[in-house]
Amino acid sequence: GRGKMAAGGAADAQARFGHSVKGLLTEKVTSCGTDVIALTKQVLKGSRSAELLGQAARNMVMQEDAILHSEDSLRKMAIITTHLQYQQEAIQKNVERSSNLQDQLSHLLK
Repeated sequence: GRGKMAAGGAADAQARFGHSVKGLLTEKVTSCGTDVIALTKQVLKGSRSAELLGQAARNMVMQEDAILHSEDSLRKMAIITTHLQYQQEAIQKNVERSSNLQDQLSHLLK
């Protein structure tokens, strides 16, 4: 009778072992699934940040273009301003000359 008991005990232990292995496997599969989901989320987040970085880079290039364009405009405006100043000085000299001429004329006509 003892042999049967031992065999039964062994079968029982084997069943329990099988059960715990099954439990461990289920646990592992679940955690593996969770990891895969987390990884997928991370990858999606990564691609989203890559997309955002690309967008930021494009915006920077556009802003750089705008800044260069503004600089160019400012340079042109500075040149125009200088020309206008020269013209103003020329006009002032002409006005002074003409007022001198008027003085001379008025002296002559007295």
